[in-house]
Amino acid sequence: MSSDQASSTRPTVPDKPALEGLEETWGAVWEQQGTYRFDRDHTRAEIYSIDTPPPTVSGSLHVGHVFSYTHTDTIARFQRMRGKEVFYPMGWDDNGLPTERRVQNYYGVQCNPSLPYEPDFAPPFRGDVPTGKKKPQPVPISRRNFIELCNELTGADEIVFEKLWRHLGLSVDWSMTYATIDERSQRVAQRAFLHNLSRGEAYQSEAPVLWDVDFKCAVAQAELDDREMPGAYHRIPFHQVTADGGVGDPVHIETTRPELLAACVALVAHPDDERYQPLFGTTVRTPLYGVPVEIRPHELADPEKGSGIAMICTFGDLTDVVWWRELNLATRSIVGIDGRMLRDTPEWITDAGADAAERYAEIAGKTMKSAQGVVVDQLRANDELEGEPRAIVHPVKFYEKGDRPLEIITSRQWYIRNGGHDPALREALLARGAELAWHPPYMQARFDNWTAGLNGDWLVSRQRFFGVPFPVWYPVTDAGEVDYDHPVLPAEDQLPVDPSSQAAPGYDEAQRGQPGGFVGDPDIMDTWATSSLTPQIATGWGEDPDLFAKTFPMDLRPQGHDIIRTWLFSTLLRSHLEHDSLPWSDTALSGWILDPDRKKMSKSKGNVVTPDDLVVQYGADAIRYWAANGRPGTDTALDEGQMKVGRRLAIKILNASKFALSLGAARDEAGAAAPTATAVDGSVDLSVVTQPLDLALLARLAGLVGEATAAFEGYDYARALERTESFFWKFCDEYLELVKGRAYGAAGDAEAASAQATLQFTLSSLLRLFAPFLPYVTEEVWSWWQPGSVHRAPWPTLAELGEHATVGDPLVFEVAAAALGEVRKAKTEAKRSLRAEVDHVVVADTEARIDALRGALGDVTEAGRIATIDLVTAGEPTVTVTLAPEA
Repeated sequence: MSSDQASSTRPTVPDKPALEGLEETWGAVWEQQGTYRFDRDHTRAEIYSIDTPPPTVSGSLHVGHVFSYTHTDTIARFQRMRGKEVFYPMGWDDNGLPTERRVQNYYGVQCNPSLPYEPDFAPPFRGDVPTGKKKPQPVPISRRNFIELCNELTGADEIVFEKLWRHLGLSVDWSMTYATIDERSQRVAQRAFLHNLSRGEAYQSEAPVLWDVDFKCAVAQAELDDREMPGAYHRIPFHQVTADGGVGDPVHIETTRPELLAACVALVAHPDDERYQPLFGTTVRTPLYGVPVEIRPHELADPEKGSGIAMICTFGDLTDVVWWRELNLATRSIVGIDGRMLRDTPEWITDAGADAAERYAEIAGKTMKSAQGVVVDQLRANDELEGEPRAIVHPVKFYEKGDRPLEIITSRQWYIRNGGHDPALREALLARGAELAWHPPYMQARFDNWTAGLNGDWLVSRQRFFGVPFPVWYPVTDAGEVDYDHPVLPAEDQLPVDPSSQAAPGYDEAQRGQPGGFVGDPDIMDTWATSSLTPQIATGWGEDPDLFAKTFPMDLRPQGHDIIRTWLFSTLLRSHLEHDSLPWSDTALSGWILDPDRKKMSKSKGNVVTPDDLVVQYGADAIRYWAANGRPGTDTALDEGQMKVGRRLAIKILNASKFALSLGAARDEAGAAAPTATAVDGSVDLSVVTQPLDLALLARLAGLVGEATAAFEGYDYARALERTESFFWKFCDEYLELVKGRAYGAAGDAEAASAQATLQFTLSSLLRLFAPFLPYVTEEVWSWWQPGSVHRAPWPTLAELGEHATVGDPLVFEVAAAALGEVRKAKTEAKRSLRAEVDHVVVADTEARIDALRGALGDVTEAGRIATIDLVTAGEPTVTVTLAPEA
């Protein structure tokens, strides 16, 4: 229909209704009329607020986004129809590594913070990077130039994202968007960090961190990914040092990382391992280098693993970190931030002698893989490798977005306490998790397991560029040393600040990096450190007190189950620390979207499907239908077959509605008193509904309304759709066929009025029940005969039905539909038209079902074109059909 028709109060039913063009037509009308605009002039009790996930702006949305965001939208639409004023903003998560990687590839650049800003810089490419065997070297640019390109590209991506979301029919208030890198988000993130710092919840520490050598960035525990990788155990002897300083018996260890021998600080075995108990407290020397190290006991050593004794290096894995900390060992780091061996020979190697220094020089500056090959060759040449390496496959830790194994280096980083070292805080967070309503409930176990298993605080600093800066400067002493113990902080009314480009309070820019001056903290916050504050950002914490009071704590956090440990946990943590409350009352978890081979879609696997072509091919309602069939928390495969089913359903809604409404129009033209319906204000006069079949349908409708409402209240949108769709097809295939003759007046005006009122009321109810799932086709049909928007119409209730919710007997509809079905089946099997005459029908069934059928006998007779029908009480139900002879 046209937009002119859309604004009319009573458009007519079109001759040939179609799905094409509905998205553009109704999208424009909704925007013009502010259908989904949030009105803050309501009390907190009247508002339903949603912490909408801000999608990562790094190229394009995929069908996984469509899948989960549709789930959220169905809930928003349901709550709006239930009378809630829905606060439903959209955010964009546009800072972090994915954005930086996209900008680097798109423009052919690489950030170098040491370079000066170029006001007129033009990147070598804008998405048209030449293809070929040799990729062009990226052009180094200043941090400020790089951030300008990040803002440019994310701004363009956000326009494309919003266009797709609008086309999909998300009922978002598009006047209330935010970005995690905008000034408001930066103020909120910096304000929250300063509060964490003042309460002692944020702290800085020089400590071992997991490090991605490609991104040159620290990685938090929640971002780890264990991947099975090939490796090998190398059996290597450490020689005991005798009392007189001589060489004693060998102690064999087995290691997958011989390249870290130069970082060895001790050997460790289990305290109860009798093989090594006599050796505890004694000294051995490292192979190749001859550095003395002690043998120590610790419970984490596994007697069954390898030779039962292990070397502790600083640092080979996370267990090394635990041993190093608990045994108070020395630090001997040999891996740099570039993932290569340190180029300068470490002091403890130099002290061990010329041979040791010469051997280390052969691996200095090499990658881990290259260094391992050299060390193995050295061990062979020095007769210190027993046998050949034994091949294994073992889990290796990666950054979830990285391509190479993580290393562990020592550096200064920012942390927020999360219960990893504080049992009281951990128990408080577990209690918060129990307070939260989980949908589905079993997802709480994932949160509990993650929280209970934390072994360290949350590392929130990143050595990157496009993100929220830490609002911290440090004094530089007169001797030129950075004083990390006395940070300089801004006042909250100065936020946001960027210490890399703004002078510290009380200083001027000329003092940057000078003795007696200052330096800015060079790091940015982890993207989760900002995203964990989406409730505060969206609701205006510290920015809009009125909005915050009316929308926080929020009602719903929808998200994927795979980021419970990151986004959900961190958001709950920040709210607990800042507000001593949950950030929302409920959380609804979506599953992954799987490819047709039932593998998780991901860009790294190259199996991602973008939704644009699917939306064009099948229409937004059909895509939403497929998505809404995905059960809460359940992984779901991409299924174009189900999209086709959704499109057929939308077409059927058009055609069945046109047919049902045309029955009324025909009665009007014939002069009968057909009732008019304005279901929005309950003006369908159900008092005229007197016929048993109609009453039976309304009783079944009451059951559907109860089921769909209960499903939505439990956040089970899929069940609400399933029950509504099942009822709709019965309504179309059975009730419309049974009642159309009577609706045309075959049994009289009163009987027709009963049919008309039932048709109109049921159609009104079904459109409203379908509206959260199929917003376009339901709005289109609603506009044919109802004022306003179906999406602002009230959700169907039992109160609308009144006594008609219970007065009818649903069995009447069931047996009448079954009887007509058997008659139509007989015609089909005889290859006769469904309009063929029937001489005689005998229905045999139980007494209760026969009594129910009597109430709809006229409808069955009329619909089946039956001359005579006999009802027989019997134990075994049968229907015998005698067709009239063909003319």
